[in-house]
Amino acid sequence: MEIKRKARIDSKTLEDLEFPSVLRQVSEFCVTEPGRENVLSIVPFQEFAEIEPELQRVKEFTASLDGDNRIPNHGFDPIFRELRLLDIENSTLEISGFRKILSISETTRILLKFFKKFEEFYIHLNSFSEEVDYNSIISEEVNKRIDKYGEINDDASTELGVIRRRLNVVKGKINSSFTKALSQYIQNDYLDEIRESVVENRRVLAVKAMHRKKVKGSVLGSSKTGSIVYIEPQETLEYANELSNLIYEEDEEIKRILKALTEFVRPHTALLASYQEYLTSMDVLYGKAKYALKINGVLPIITSEKKISLQNAFHPLLLVSNNKRKEKTFPQSIELVPDKRIIVISGPNAGGKSITLKTVGLLQVMLQSGLLISVEPQSEMCFFKRILTDIGDNQSIENHLSTYSYRLKKMNQFLKKCDKKTLFLIDEFGTGSDPELGGALAETFLEVFYEREAFGIITTHYTNLKLLANELPYAINANMQFDNKSLEPLYHLHLGEAGSSYTFEVAQKNGIPYSLINRSKKKIERGKVRFDKTIANLQKERSNLRKTSESLKTEEQKARVEGKQLEEVNARVQEKLESYQELFDANQKLISLGKKVDALSEKYFNNKQKKQLIDELMKLVMIENSKRKKLEPKVKKAVKAKEQKVIKEVEKKVEVIRERKKEEKEKAKKLPPPKPKVTLKLGDRVRMIDGRAIGTIDTIEKNKAIVNYGMFTTNVSLEELEKV
Repeated sequence: MEIKRKARIDSKTLEDLEFPSVLRQVSEFCVTEPGRENVLSIVPFQEFAEIEPELQRVKEFTASLDGDNRIPNHGFDPIFRELRLLDIENSTLEISGFRKILSISETTRILLKFFKKFEEFYIHLNSFSEEVDYNSIISEEVNKRIDKYGEINDDASTELGVIRRRLNVVKGKINSSFTKALSQYIQNDYLDEIRESVVENRRVLAVKAMHRKKVKGSVLGSSKTGSIVYIEPQETLEYANELSNLIYEEDEEIKRILKALTEFVRPHTALLASYQEYLTSMDVLYGKAKYALKINGVLPIITSEKKISLQNAFHPLLLVSNNKRKEKTFPQSIELVPDKRIIVISGPNAGGKSITLKTVGLLQVMLQSGLLISVEPQSEMCFFKRILTDIGDNQSIENHLSTYSYRLKKMNQFLKKCDKKTLFLIDEFGTGSDPELGGALAETFLEVFYEREAFGIITTHYTNLKLLANELPYAINANMQFDNKSLEPLYHLHLGEAGSSYTFEVAQKNGIPYSLINRSKKKIERGKVRFDKTIANLQKERSNLRKTSESLKTEEQKARVEGKQLEEVNARVQEKLESYQELFDANQKLISLGKKVDALSEKYFNNKQKKQLIDELMKLVMIENSKRKKLEPKVKKAVKAKEQKVIKEVEKKVEVIRERKKEEKEKAKKLPPPKPKVTLKLGDRVRMIDGRAIGTIDTIEKNKAIVNYGMFTTNVSLEELEKV
């Protein structure tokens, strides 16, 4: 199923980028030897269309490892030997070989069925699985002949069934005749205390040496001291000979059955090979998915434009190594686009220039090999036909080449191959020769790469290359940030300006006397020192501006949050004030009305004039009613009708709820009683209630069991398990 292709990314480039180390880490997650071997032989593709389905499959597999619909176990024992035997005429497979064939067939069937069932979740894995031409005929035939314990079934053939029935009869006769002889010689006191034993898979009497002539039968041995003689009684001898003949017949019939079964399977050799290839591919996908989880790998946005935009990109090998040591790994963000297609990174050593360059290259070859990469999901990447690298010292003792000679040879290869579909990565560009002459040659090489519209990243200390990057419209300088006071690296790439090498500053920090540093400065061109110092000052100012900007940004965010909180508080206070005002007005109105009623009451108390009291009360009521708005009959009727409608709707909904509860109660009564709980024991095949994954019980302790699912084990309460 793997596409065969010739790689344009040579092995030296992959070694420079440490891609084989990544493959070794991926292979450790594979569960089969063929899977590990396939991972170690992975090479990058050049076209996105070729590798895109693989990337989607890895993405789906990775999602399944944390999801509910976990993909079933894909492990298998390789059948390379069995496939070779099937290609040899008149060969016969052993029972163990058929069991491996059955396992591969059943595992393939389970996976195909699973992906078909959940094809809405595993679109690409299902389409990949549908390419397998599965046929159950092999599994059915093997199951007819061989049981799950690796024994030939009694009904594998008519002759075998007859032989085994006769065997059972003869074994019964042997046991009964031996028991009879044993009872007889026990009564005669001819036997030792152990009474009986087994010699050469045959039951024998343990006869005292002094009585051996009194016991009829065949002597099969004696004890070390000679005090006991082991005799097979005469009564069982004739049956034992018949048993031997039947066992021989059984073996011959089994050989005939296996021969016939081999001949049945032989025409399906190619089908079995396709099953093994499919399961190997699944193991490779599993290894890639597990590695993606380890490095937080994702599938970035793949673009047809020539563009690399990496957001928070981690070097995967460095990330894994630092995670083991519980150290922090610094991510980098870097962008290569048509109008900034070449980046020249400068700055002091040990600042992370080489790691940044390797990170870009390694993530690129990983993506083109079907691996998810450790970046933010919004990162964008394209595919390159060629990736050229020149990284490290590369002094060749075997070829008697110096570092510079080797690098010139490399540059010659670059000049032959470099075009607009190439990504080049060069570490310490121009080193290895006279700085002035080597720098000039490196400058010319860079101009050629630029003219051919290639994309690339180089690291350098050469000033002329920094100046060239500043002059070329589609190239850009970058530097690794350093703390200008402590001269400690910040491991942060800054695009847009060159970096100082901090040569004299680093020397001073490491204890070199200032007088010697000053003499050194006088030995070189003053302009170059001033240029380097200017770059250092610019970086210092940039660092201060960045800190100030971050501080202002933080303060602005804090002020924005506080302002929003203040607005919310003001709104709540205003709302409360309005509600308090309404309450106050209503209370004042009631108090005023109460005072008027109280005045009328007191007046009536003094003069006892009922008519006057009623007149005053009526007057008061008329005044209050005049303040109320009177609704028209139609409006009043509409309001009442609306109220009635709402009441009816509520009653109807309540009735529906009551009916539903009634139906649920009736259904609950009709349901059959729950099945009795089966007692679980070691070795039982079980699954979690409402779950799909099937495992085997390894141990039971108290009310919990350790269940083995093949790839992992888990501790589960017995109440949550059911027997399969």
